[in-house]
Amino acid sequence: MPEGEHVELTPNVSGQERPPEEHPSWETLIEIVEVIVLALVAIATAWSGYQAAKWEGRQSVLYGTAQTYRFQADADSTAGGQEQSADASIFTAWLQATAAHDSKLAALYVRRFTTDYRTAFQAWLKTDPFTNPNAPAGPARVSQYRNPYLVEAGHLNNRAAAAFAQGTAARGTSDNYVRDTVLFAAVLFLVAIAQRFSLRTIRIATTMVALALFIYTAVSVAQLPRA
Repeated sequence: MPEGEHVELTPNVSGQERPPEEHPSWETLIEIVEVIVLALVAIATAWSGYQAAKWEGRQSVLYGTAQTYRFQADADSTAGGQEQSADASIFTAWLQATAAHDSKLAALYVRRFTTDYRTAFQAWLKTDPFTNPNAPAGPARVSQYRNPYLVEAGHLNNRAAAAFAQGTAARGTSDNYVRDTVLFAAVLFLVAIAQRFSLRTIRIATTMVALALFIYTAVSVAQLPRA
């Protein structure tokens, strides 16, 4: 040891190591609460994020389904319109042949009608359209007329509207899960901030705010539908 340098040694009278300084009871309790909150928030955040992703995927599927129905409805609507236009043209030609008293040509035109239009045509004839002023204007106006393409197009449009509405609802549910995930992240932030305070009042108050926000968000998540 260099000369002139003194080292003061404090003897350990008891011969035992000094016990570590114990935390106050309030600090121990608040640390337990913080650990429990952190564990629950970690699980809840993962669950909420998972549900948000699932509902977002469901939204995409439903929107895709609605679009498929729309395409099919447009195709059927086009086919039905073409069929209806062809029947109307043949009916006009039948009127001309009938006015010319050409029964053979008129009968030929009747055979050219589609099956559904021919059924409506026969029902229209029974209303005595040439003498009855209250008769329908044409076969397409009678109740028996049915265009299967247009009927199917109507069904498909209804399905598309229903799928689109379900997709919109799924998007809203996904947004709610995202909101709750952000709130859970805020709880994590508050707990982390609380651990930085050494003053009992501030630390307890911050932890209680985090706990209250966690309970509120957990209740909100529990009320949301699950994918």
